[in-house]
Amino acid sequence: MRMTKEEERQWIEERMAEGLLTEENRMLWEMILPSRLKRMYDVLKERTRYITILTEAVDDPHNQAAVLRSAEAFGIQDVFVVTGRAPFEPNKFVTKHADKWLTIHQKPDIQTAIKDLKAKGYQVFASYLGEGTVPLQQIDLSKPTALLFGNEHSGVSEEAVELADGKFVIPMSGFVQSFNISVAAAISLYDVTSRAKQMAKERYYLPLAEKKELYEHWMMLSLSPRVRKMVASKVGGLR
Repeated sequence: MRMTKEEERQWIEERMAEGLLTEENRMLWEMILPSRLKRMYDVLKERTRYITILTEAVDDPHNQAAVLRSAEAFGIQDVFVVTGRAPFEPNKFVTKHADKWLTIHQKPDIQTAIKDLKAKGYQVFASYLGEGTVPLQQIDLSKPTALLFGNEHSGVSEEAVELADGKFVIPMSGFVQSFNISVAAAISLYDVTSRAKQMAKERYYLPLAEKKELYEHWMMLSLSPRVRKMVASKVGGLR
């Protein structure tokens, strides 16, 4: 529903009081329609880094793209990537520009990726079809969690399994034993984001400083390259 001019003014004042729109970044947000600012804000307030995804050697560009699209749709901000035989080049027709709004971290190898995630306070659970797994719905989400998905054909590597804090499986009732990687990621994210919101409460969402940084970044992305360059040269810290 479109806001009236008075509603737009009031909404801007509320965001300034919140600390997201400031005098320092006024030049930036005044270039964007209030309706667009609100749309980005509505997405921003649901964003999380409490849950994240790590992919290992997902080679197919369609699968790479579909995972990014699902992550964005479920409000995940960070995606960690370790490439395999193929480069990380997600299909743009599949992403529908979803990757534009994400923070993608490419890591040189699975050991580095998992080590870095654990250093940030994450527990890592690998999607796995072998023994020693727990059902997806039983993953304890009392702490930040990274879900690890492996190659389309061979799954996660043995090294990844050994380094992970746990292994999970999506319960199935049919003859097939596994889902496509992109489908598995979507199902898993639906479950863990729904449960983590209830369990983590306010910890699930981004703190104000991260919201402000991301909001400014998204606002910059909404501008044309020429205008973006001009604003960046006049407003320090923006990119």
